Amino acid sequence: MLSPLEQEVLDEYERLSENMKKLAVLLDELASAPATEILDGLRELERKTSLVFTLLKASVYSIVLQQ
Repeated sequence: MLSPLEQEVLDEYERLSENMKKLAVLLDELASAPATEILDGLRELERKTSLVFTLLKASVYSIVLQQ
């Protein structure tokens, strides 16, 4: 048989455990969803930057050849 204080402490631990489970689920959702969107955006930016760099190199090379 538990004293009222012991039962109260166990109830608090149970509430804490449930809150931690909810927090873990929310953090998992938060960590997975936006990361893919950010990575997709960064890939697109990388492609565009690479294209601009290639065009710049070609332009500089063309200018050097003309001189």
